[in-house]
Amino acid sequence: MSIILLLLFSLCAFSQAIGATTNDDANRLQTYIVNVQPPEGIGFNSIEDRDAYYRSFLPPTTDALDEPRMMYSYAHVASGFAARLTAAEVCSVEGCAGSDILAGLDAAVEDGVDVLSLSLGGAPMEYFGDPIAVGAFAAIEKGIFVSCAAGNSGPVASSLSNDAPWLLTVGASSMDRTIRSTVKLGDGTEVDGETLYQPKSFLPNQLPLYVPPPGGALCADGSLDSEAKGKVVLCERGGGIGRIDKGQAVKNAGGAAMILMNDVENAYSVLSDAHVLPASHISYAGGQKIKAYVNSTSKATAAILFKGTIFRRLAPIVASFSSRGPSAVSPGILKPDIIGPGVNVLAAWPVPVIGNSTSGRPNFNIISGTSMSTPHLTGVVALLKSAHPDWSPAAIKSAIMTTSYIDTWQGLPIMDERLRPASLFAIGAGHVNPLKANDPGLVYDIQPNDYVSFLCGLNYTDSQVSVITHKNTSCADYKKIEEGQLNYPSFTVHFGRSSSSEVTFNRTVTNVGAANSSYAVGVEVPKGVSVVVEPDSLHFSEVNEKASFSVTFSRNGTVKGLAHASGQLRWVSDKHELRSPISVVFRS
Repeated sequence: MSIILLLLFSLCAFSQAIGATTNDDANRLQTYIVNVQPPEGIGFNSIEDRDAYYRSFLPPTTDALDEPRMMYSYAHVASGFAARLTAAEVCSVEGCAGSDILAGLDAAVEDGVDVLSLSLGGAPMEYFGDPIAVGAFAAIEKGIFVSCAAGNSGPVASSLSNDAPWLLTVGASSMDRTIRSTVKLGDGTEVDGETLYQPKSFLPNQLPLYVPPPGGALCADGSLDSEAKGKVVLCERGGGIGRIDKGQAVKNAGGAAMILMNDVENAYSVLSDAHVLPASHISYAGGQKIKAYVNSTSKATAAILFKGTIFRRLAPIVASFSSRGPSAVSPGILKPDIIGPGVNVLAAWPVPVIGNSTSGRPNFNIISGTSMSTPHLTGVVALLKSAHPDWSPAAIKSAIMTTSYIDTWQGLPIMDERLRPASLFAIGAGHVNPLKANDPGLVYDIQPNDYVSFLCGLNYTDSQVSVITHKNTSCADYKKIEEGQLNYPSFTVHFGRSSSSEVTFNRTVTNVGAANSSYAVGVEVPKGVSVVVEPDSLHFSEVNEKASFSVTFSRNGTVKGLAHASGQLRWVSDKHELRSPISVVFRS
């Protein structure tokens, strides 16, 4: 029997989940997908037989509960089931010890587990104290891949979590699909926005446009007066008030529709929500156009035109909420590692059972967050794991990172929420490219002991390192390495007052492509530095053959006023191109 356990958590529940272990933590219900491979030679005569087999993996205590725990039984695209379980019950399914889900994370990687996907986020913390990093280390030691959400605290710098180098840290980007609703002003000006709720009964007629005074601009519950009745109300995003809640406040005040404008921070990053009334979520720039129009007339009006789903817009764009690097714990490792689709994702939506009824609740929803992009990457990992069962977690991560792309489908650089070229601290290596990741040619591999050398290089004490490795570990037994010397598929260089003006990093690649192949180096040199790669070509005669090279970075003249520069290193053969991002940080 083989079980793949995908742990699905909500980002907003993070503070509760990683707190001190309590009975409440152990008894909290979470949604899990358990893939079960039936023993060879056993078939199912009926749906009932299949379901009974799946239920055999659930703890006996769940049978006596009023609320059914089995949510869905898979038979076609997967073999397994979805269920609502507590941490203790998961441990019962997986045979792990302990009742806390995070303490049990490392124990949940017993034989048969291939991939762990965690949509948890939170404040950065040292690796021996962020339980995800501790549990995930046990996973990678057993060959288990762990992908984690970078978090939804962007676009603030150094806001990402789950930044341990043995984790795949995933940011969120948009797709080329928009569910468009356009605001048409009384003077004919049109401002495009988005909404999932597009009722056919709402006519595109011009209605009075109302901009609340400062006290009601955020559209908090009860903040709108009778002036909103029958009008299109302009609400400003933020204030700790949910986007849909703002629409509910407008509806409660008798408003006919809502225009939700972004704040400066979210800029052009808009979302398709299931609003409770006709609405359009628009950019900050669009909101300024509307305010200028209102100030130009005494009888401002607006209509909302629903245009349905439209494809081929500029994409990918990094979502404003996607947490950014650099890592606060280990700035010598570029994070996030990768970005993937995480905006307006149509996803299955588990419906809580109330009594014996789930009527009136949707089975699907459109959701945005790094908790949406992370499962996309986890799915890619599962495919790569299936195609290359002998690849280590680090090799799979390398394949994903070095084959990613950094341009939109229109040929422009990937943009951020301001529609400016996104930095490496927003996109990491770039946007995932599953097809190319399956055949990268070369990979940067890392063994668990290499991470121990990395941890010792961070000047962690033996006891702190032992917490992560789950065994007594003495750094005296390992060669300490600086962060940049870890065999990572990216390069991060720091030049400061006390640092040398020259630094050399060593890397080793493994040939997973053709037996006889050669690669030539190419470098897009970051501003303010010079780069020398030795040797400048690599030659392989066998599969799994290794080759090493060094990269020397030197400060090149003055960098006055320059805080950060970026570039890339490429290894190119007749069939493959591996790209590693280079991030350079200057401190005057």
